[in-house]
Amino acid sequence: MKRIKMIDVARAAGVSAMTVSRALKRDGRISPETRRLILQKVDELGYVPDRLAGSFSSQKSGFVSVLVPSLNNPHFAETASGLQEILNPAGLQLLLGYTGYSAAQAEYLIEMMLERRPEALIVTYDSHTPKARKLLEQSGIPVVEIWEMPQHPIQHVVGFSNRKASAEMTAHLITSGRRNIAYIGECDDSGTRGAERRKGFRDAMRRAGLDPSRQVALAAPPINMMQGREALRTILERWPETDAIMCVSDPAAFGALTECRALGRRVPEDIAVAGFGDFEISRCSIPPISTIVVDALDIGRQTGQLVLRLLSEKTEQSVYLPIAARPEIRQSSG
Repeated sequence: MKRIKMIDVARAAGVSAMTVSRALKRDGRISPETRRLILQKVDELGYVPDRLAGSFSSQKSGFVSVLVPSLNNPHFAETASGLQEILNPAGLQLLLGYTGYSAAQAEYLIEMMLERRPEALIVTYDSHTPKARKLLEQSGIPVVEIWEMPQHPIQHVVGFSNRKASAEMTAHLITSGRRNIAYIGECDDSGTRGAERRKGFRDAMRRAGLDPSRQVALAAPPINMMQGREALRTILERWPETDAIMCVSDPAAFGALTECRALGRRVPEDIAVAGFGDFEISRCSIPPISTIVVDALDIGRQTGQLVLRLLSEKTEQSVYLPIAARPEIRQSSG
């Protein structure tokens, strides 16, 4: 958690701190060669200029940065609500950043957020670029990754294994007698939680000695309902014997269920449909959709409580808080 300072960059470049400051301000008195060297060291060390330096250096920023991949996903709205419920009474405000499921955009936002010196940084996990990871590791503030249990956490985690949860739902479909199970996922999703769900599907199918190759990915995250419908048509054209569908999310599952009904396929008699996330639409659809239940509000609350604890204790010991993610089997659909 050691924060990289301007003097560290100066030592690495063999110049004074004032020269580093001038280079970052693009002062004309610095030669292009020296500026290139300094900027190279800035990038290597993961240094972020402190915009609150000078007369404001002794003050707290009073906000916690939160990066979410989507603004219209109710999961992240509920997570933010849980965070606000805990942090606001402690005098902390949320500063939200929207990544759009883009690792490059996340890297940019992390750097921009750190320039403003938040009290803590909360990141919805969808992997990190090497630069983003270095920035987080050298931030000098509490960093909490949420909505996943990453294999190599940066500091602290509040989440669950998307891979394991997806495997459990797929295993339920297998136990119910389904053998020709297909998967509707997303493309261009390397490192995302959706990719972990696809791995969970493969895990369960292989453990049961079944073919995991029935997979369709038509769109980058987040897949929507219409794309779920299109994916279902593609699956039945390629594998007409399909008797169950595991989906990366509930919206995709709702699209698949709707297309089944449009094609005259009975759910669950002909094709079982399962989703992920327990969105409201999965409970309101007819028939309702079996899904993985995750308490998004609880993720926000527990993360907020962890942030307050970290800010008060100043601990460097990593904290991992597991969140329950359990299949909810609604027999009418699965």
